[in-house]
Amino acid sequence: MKTRVLILCFAICSSGLFAQKKLADKFFSNYGYIKASELYEEAVRKGDSSEHVLTRLGDCYYNNSNSEKAALWYGKAVNKYSKVNPEVIYKYIQSLRSVGKYEEANTWLNTFKEIQAGDSRIKYDADDVSIYSQLAESNPELIVNVEALPINSGNSDFGSYIHNGKLYFASARGGEGNKTYTWNDEPFLDLYEVTVEKEEGGKLKFGSAGMITSSKVNSDYHEASVAITNDGNTMYFTRDNVNSRNKLEYDKKGTTHLKIYKATLEDGSWENIKELPFNDEVFSTGHPTLSPDNKKLYFVSDRDGGFGQTDIYVVDINEDGSYGDPQNLGESINTAGREMFPFVAKDSTLYFSTDGFLNLGLLDIFKSNILKGDTSEPENLGAPYNSGYDDFAFFIDSEDEHKFGYFSSNRDGNDDIYGFNAYKCTQTIEGIARDAKTNDVLPDVEVRLIDKTGKVIATVSTGSDGSYKFEDVECNTTVTVVGTKPDYKEDQKMVITDDENDKVTKADLNLIPLIQDNQIVINPIFFDFDKWNIRTDAQYELENIVDVLRKHPNMVIKIESHTDSRGSDRYNMKLSDRRAKSTRDYIISRGIDENRIESAIGYGESQLLNKCSNGVKCTKEEHQLNRRSYFYIVKE
Repeated sequence: MKTRVLILCFAICSSGLFAQKKLADKFFSNYGYIKASELYEEAVRKGDSSEHVLTRLGDCYYNNSNSEKAALWYGKAVNKYSKVNPEVIYKYIQSLRSVGKYEEANTWLNTFKEIQAGDSRIKYDADDVSIYSQLAESNPELIVNVEALPINSGNSDFGSYIHNGKLYFASARGGEGNKTYTWNDEPFLDLYEVTVEKEEGGKLKFGSAGMITSSKVNSDYHEASVAITNDGNTMYFTRDNVNSRNKLEYDKKGTTHLKIYKATLEDGSWENIKELPFNDEVFSTGHPTLSPDNKKLYFVSDRDGGFGQTDIYVVDINEDGSYGDPQNLGESINTAGREMFPFVAKDSTLYFSTDGFLNLGLLDIFKSNILKGDTSEPENLGAPYNSGYDDFAFFIDSEDEHKFGYFSSNRDGNDDIYGFNAYKCTQTIEGIARDAKTNDVLPDVEVRLIDKTGKVIATVSTGSDGSYKFEDVECNTTVTVVGTKPDYKEDQKMVITDDENDKVTKADLNLIPLIQDNQIVINPIFFDFDKWNIRTDAQYELENIVDVLRKHPNMVIKIESHTDSRGSDRYNMKLSDRRAKSTRDYIISRGIDENRIESAIGYGESQLLNKCSNGVKCTKEEHQLNRRSYFYIVKE
């Protein structure tokens, strides 16, 4: 009897679980992810931890960009079941990246590679997890100020577009009586506009946001993603597939798709709504953006023939207002993942969001020069534009030194619009050039700024006060400042800049005069033991002599060479004389007339500068003092 009761109870419970799961599936298929996740979690509490329920829970949270919970449920699924759908594994990888678990993500990436060897997303991923950390850190050479806009509401706001001092965006702020979208329990999206003024100092001032000026653009369902022609007369936007009775149209599977519409400006209002001809009832078309010359329209679609879940396409806009055939932008842009929210800047740089290239998890913003003929891999913008969450709908309003623009992100919960002001971090290097002997300021010193590769970045001359200045030097780099003036030895200073913008670093230069009294004074020139050939380091010093003689074409010099006391007096006399004459010969080989060198004589150890004569114990340094050459000026 007890057994029959248990069996009956189990049957009733199983029946209840099946019905509950079926209800959850219905909400899921209709994008009611919040309600679906509630029902799936209740099923788990009642004992249903099937692959279907666990992966659906992961999908519910993934689709609403809740990475922590998505990773939790995907993790349960992939660790319990050995043959889950590969797409589940990829979304698990993305969720792990999103919450910063890069090592774990890469472990599962290797599993994904084994299953999906031909997946285009694999070739863009990196085995070195430090790359993800680099993307998550802001570019030290760039200062980017990012602020959430004051026009954001408590619901989703995204998709900025600036035209004639107005910012257009989509928002689910809704109003009393608005229909609610079951995906996230928010009102359906409508298009809004707000005036934007740039105040002194570059700060933006926003007016009050209100629905777009139109009687027909906003429906009871979704509208988003605006693009406006240069003349301001035509607006393209995305909308749910709504019929003339303001009712949703569905395909045979019960799914409603997105379409692109256009409106024209009539007496300040957007009217005359028309659907574009390349829309369809069985796939979505949306996220329009225009080329700078307005001759092409770029958009996103999941139509057949693409590379992945959604791809970016382009269509020609003909002079008569008709459209060409949509063309896929190709595998340089599109992957097996999601490519979305294209935007073409004034310089024809393509910005878009994707989860198919190397990313921090979920959607990241990328840029590409494909429209300029460059098919190299798109570049991830990195932090602070990208985070571990969905980052999308990039728009840049200027391409000058200070770049102003907008992007959208759900990094703080809901989709919000962020404004950014980006500019290079730079510093100033300045100093004074002086005579190292007299401390007098030196005018007309050529000062070169040289980067770490050896390239001369800039050259200036010191003024009458001996000062120089280099502005706009990159932050976080190493440069060398070199000062050169005839009759002086050059001086150089290495400068390492940090990440403090507008910092001023002092780098004074002290140039040693080569002409001192009746001599040309250089550093000691060295010879190998018992040798008199001119070594490279000696040649380097002797070039100072050559420079002075070239600067003063009537100057005549004489050369004296001396040794220390070690060795016999006779031998040292011969050795020093050979060294004096090899020094003379080198100078002559550099194009100096031999008549300008009156003599080159060696004096051996006959003119010691200290006590270190024969038999006196001295240090190496004391002996070195006696090994020297003099270059006397006998005629100016």
